Amino acid sequence: MDTSESLPLAASAPLAEPPAAADSGLLRRLYRAMALTRAIDREALALQRQGVLPAYVQVLGQEAAQVGSAAAFDPARDFAFPTYRELGAAMAWGVDPVGYLASHRALWHGGLWDPRAARFAPVNAVVGGPVTHAVGWALGARLDGTDGCALAYFGDGASSQGDVHEAMNTAGVWGLPVVFFCQNNRWALSVPTEEQVAGGSVAARAAGYGIAGERVDGNDAVAVHAAVRRAVERARSGGGPTVVEADTYRRAPHSTSDDPTRYRDRSEEAHWAARDPLELTRRHLLAAGAADAEWIAAADDAARRGAREAADAVSALPEPGGEEMFAHVFARPTATLREQQSQWREWREYQVEYQEVAGRD
Repeated sequence: MDTSESLPLAASAPLAEPPAAADSGLLRRLYRAMALTRAIDREALALQRQGVLPAYVQVLGQEAAQVGSAAAFDPARDFAFPTYRELGAAMAWGVDPVGYLASHRALWHGGLWDPRAARFAPVNAVVGGPVTHAVGWALGARLDGTDGCALAYFGDGASSQGDVHEAMNTAGVWGLPVVFFCQNNRWALSVPTEEQVAGGSVAARAAGYGIAGERVDGNDAVAVHAAVRRAVERARSGGGPTVVEADTYRRAPHSTSDDPTRYRDRSEEAHWAARDPLELTRRHLLAAGAADAEWIAAADDAARRGAREAADAVSALPEPGGEEMFAHVFARPTATLREQQSQWREWREYQVEYQEVAGRD
């Protein structure tokens, strides 16, 4: 099994070999998705500051890990299970950006898209939650006799959850077609990786489950895509699951309610800013002859325009009715839920009457 050591992560670290000229289309596809992700991320942050979004979690610095991994799958037969920070994966998978941002505006449970049609699960805020779901889906794919592969997203902090251990052990015992994709972004909120990941590597744990593990430069989209592609091919051929750990960095706060200056040094942020994922991919494009400066500028401009359109569209979405709070909570509503719904209706009726009276006065 592959238990590769971590790649060098200094600012001068060499790029992975770019794909052959025939894969220039892949390089351009990766860059377009990354540029769109970066642009939407900026617009979403602005919407939160304007009060349109109640909260937001940025993906700044992790675009290559997310886009590179998602692009290695086939959305027509595979299924992805994201956390709450997978904007880049969603864009590479083809999820509607307005539907994705709707989840951050709290307009619907997990987002405004059809998970079954998109084969991209709803946003999941439970730490480690998507991992068990991915294993369950992979088992279903095995029982259905398909060659589908599940993609489970999680972070270095989530790797400490018992659910992740149980999921990996189950997938290893049954040889299930799932890729466990860990974005090691150095910080589980305010706790550094070295203080909560024994041994320092999530991929190294794969050996304990009898499965493959690989650690890759998570800021290099080409390297990530290649590593995840190997894992997908292994799963489809019956070789079982793989743990892929992408070494990257969360350059933004954990969320818009976080202040990273309280727990990390600015020099660390500057170090990783020098390994900007989009800049590394631009170098790949130029080195492979897949694009020139004019093409890159046009792609960046298209991404900005697309992001603005998405921001305007999500801002214009109507507020949901309050009844939606009680929909899809249980397959069969409980007595407690019905009571809460009745209380809400009474409160709502009182508010309507109060506003009518206040308006007459």
